[in-house]
Amino acid sequence: MDYINWADFEKLDIRVGTILEANTFLQARKPAYQLTIDFGEEVGIKNSSAQITHHYTPENLKGQQVIAVVNFMPKNIAGFLSECLVLGIYDEKKEVVLLAPKSPVSNGLKIG
Repeated sequence: MDYINWADFEKLDIRVGTILEANTFLQARKPAYQLTIDFGEEVGIKNSSAQITHHYTPENLKGQQVIAVVNFMPKNIAGFLSECLVLGIYDEKKEVVLLAPKSPVSNGLKIG
C-alpha cells in the first residue's frame, strides 16, 4: 500500500450530487451508464460514465444521491466526455455498489 499525506488528500474535491439522468451507454466496451449529475451551484452539472449496470437500472438511478470526485481531468470515453468519478465499493462479485449519504443532503456539499 502506498501512503499519502494530508496535502495529497486535500487535492481531491469529493462532493455529493443528485443523478438527474441515467442512460444506457451503448458505445461503451463494457456495460455502463451515462450519468448527468447535479453538484449544486458551485460545481454545477457534470457527466460521468459508470460501470454500475449490475445493481442499478437507469430508472432507479434517477434522483439518487451519489458521492464523486469532481476535479479529475475530463476523459473521453467512446465519444462521451466523463467529467467526474462516481465512487463505489466492489462487492464480493466485483460489481460496484455506489457510495451515497445515509440521509438526503444538499447537492455540492464537500466530503473531507
